[in-house]
Amino acid sequence: MKCDLHIHSHYSYDSNASIKAIVDSAIKKGIDCIAITDHDEIKGAFEAIEYAKTKPILVIPAIEIKSKEGDIIALNIKENIEKNLSAEQTIRKIKEHGGFAIIAHPFGDWHGFKKDIKDFVGKIDAIEVLNASVFFGNKKAKETVQKYNLAFSAGSDAHEPKFIGSVYLEIPGQDLSIEQILKAIKDKNCEAKGKELSLFEKITERSKRGLIRMSKLFK
Repeated sequence: MKCDLHIHSHYSYDSNASIKAIVDSAIKKGIDCIAITDHDEIKGAFEAIEYAKTKPILVIPAIEIKSKEGDIIALNIKENIEKNLSAEQTIRKIKEHGGFAIIAHPFGDWHGFKKDIKDFVGKIDAIEVLNASVFFGNKKAKETVQKYNLAFSAGSDAHEPKFIGSVYLEIPGQDLSIEQILKAIKDKNCEAKGKELSLFEKITERSKRGLIRMSKLFK
């Protein structure tokens, strides 16, 4: 199964992507599983689950939570979790809610994690080693996974439907459940694949995010 586990919809402050466009684009590109990881908001995930009920794709409910030290993705979560807590508190809250905690783009430009990853070995479920939209940091993330023998994840971090599936996590098997996918990640029975966006695509995509954020701020 091809899983893109980091996608943003219009429920995020920096995206205008509709849920319908996200799901339809993922299916068209042969992605079997997605996680809608809006910033501190679960609504998009539940809307996607409802829309995808009769479609050949699995949607994992998720959020990208802003902690004091950096962004943490919570997979298989059913409600919002308070932002701006410490990373330790955020991870604890995710676990209390039965979620799966992933440090997003740990070394990605200005979105990098502000604490040493080694302090979270045994606390975090995985770290993101391949993110299509960061300007740098994927190589260091992969090296960190190897150094500490950590589980890993991958996602496009798409804020536009056209970039969904540019990178993904490939997991052996078909029609897997959410629980089976999370177990495969934890067991490292998966592979990060795909290609980062080009420098031009990254620059223009980031510019669009900024404009969307400004327009929403002044609405």
